Amino acid sequence: MNIYLAGPDVFLPNATEIGRQKVALCKRHGARGFFPLDNAIDINAGDASRQIFHGNEAMMNHCDIIIANLTPFRGPSADAGTVFELGYMAGHGKLCFGYCNDPALYLDRVRRMTEVTDRDGHLVDADGLTVENFGLADNLMMIHALDLYGAPMIFPREAPQDLWQDLTSFEACLKLAASY
Repeated sequence: MNIYLAGPDVFLPNATEIGRQKVALCKRHGARGFFPLDNAIDINAGDASRQIFHGNEAMMNHCDIIIANLTPFRGPSADAGTVFELGYMAGHGKLCFGYCNDPALYLDRVRRMTEVTDRDGHLVDADGLTVENFGLADNLMMIHALDLYGAPMIFPREAPQDLWQDLTSFEACLKLAASY
């Protein structure tokens, strides 16, 4: 079982170490983890971004499963690249698992960042844009991609002290994936 390890973990100061820890956990559960930074990329090349894209695409094609870290990244929702990867894998009919270390509902996360008001039963943000409110942990497309192509999103009852270093929810996804 090959698992693509998606998430904004690649932007962490200790990204390589987190990747190693996730790969080791995969091995402990009888799987092979593929972390995006394992691609051999010349980061100084003029086409480095394209190399990263194609390297990650090749990894995803090689994998049977994705485990996506959907912890909010630079906003109230998951990292855009990770969301693309989740959609890519769902679109290819592969098993999809995801976790979020912030157990708050999406609406509550938006409220942390901007004023949300009720205009005749319609929630809008400070810019007057509709705020999705289905009582879900994130955007409905991600939540239902997980539901339909794998398992519901995993999240802790309470946020861990360090959202980015705690791998408890990741390992819960891994155990679930190993049972398929």
